[in-house]
Amino acid sequence: MKLGKDLLNVLRGGLIGVAEVIPGVSGGTVALVVGIYERLVKSASLFVSGALALLSLRTSAAVHFFRQVDWRFLLVLLAGMFAGILGGAAVIEPLLEQYPSLARALFAGLILASLAVPFRLAGRWAPAHFLLALLAAAVAFFLTSLPRASEQDPLWWQIIIAAAIAVCALALPGVSGSFVLLTIGFYAPTIAAVNDRDFAYLGLFVLGAIIGLGSFAKLLEFVLNRYKTLTMVLMTGLMAGSLRALWPWQSEAGMALSPQADLLIVLIFFGIGAAIVASLILVEARVAKKD
Repeated sequence: MKLGKDLLNVLRGGLIGVAEVIPGVSGGTVALVVGIYERLVKSASLFVSGALALLSLRTSAAVHFFRQVDWRFLLVLLAGMFAGILGGAAVIEPLLEQYPSLARALFAGLILASLAVPFRLAGRWAPAHFLLALLAAAVAFFLTSLPRASEQDPLWWQIIIAAAIAVCALALPGVSGSFVLLTIGFYAPTIAAVNDRDFAYLGLFVLGAIIGLGSFAKLLEFVLNRYKTLTMVLMTGLMAGSLRALWPWQSEAGMALSPQADLLIVLIFFGIGAAIVASLILVEARVAKKD
């Protein structure tokens, strides 16, 4: 039984890893869809608490926090994420270059169908919740409409800051860490570093990610525990607004263009994406019932 759960978590981690190399698709969204988002945030928060206690030489407190971390779940998930990032970087980069409109249509279908997850987890919606979701959607729409920055050869401290910002986006469903990197001009160097196994760059990136997660995980766990409904409402809006980043027809700078002659095939790929997420949700619901 444990082996079966481990394999399932490897698959979940792989899906999150693949999502994180796709601009406009959020790994947090995938974690939410496959039913591990809150569990992942809790383990990350406990790990951060343990690390902070260790740094302040409170050894007993550090041991207390580390013992509560779901290490088996976390390590298996991270192994899947690592494999997903490596595989996704190798496949998705040329896919986006050769078939950008079809790739974005597929991803848009994934995100649109995923809206059902935070919408359901929010519980009963009041009129004020819909207004809040619309506001969050407007913010996400605006941010994903910003012109993309030109790519650059970053300095070491710029890599750390970019990673810290991107990992905070990774933790939020509807906010794509890769799109943040794309917007600030760090996407191509980061994907190239993954494909080229540039461990110096990747080491700095991991350091920045740890710093970013350490500053954000506790806050995220707090709002999930205290304001779960409002958090899910905001996530629904953010995910809806982020669909702007996945409009199939775009210029190189990310400006939206009118539909082209490939409209039919784009709609087919959009439907395939939606069907994939619907299947994932159904499978996850059955697994949850068995547990």
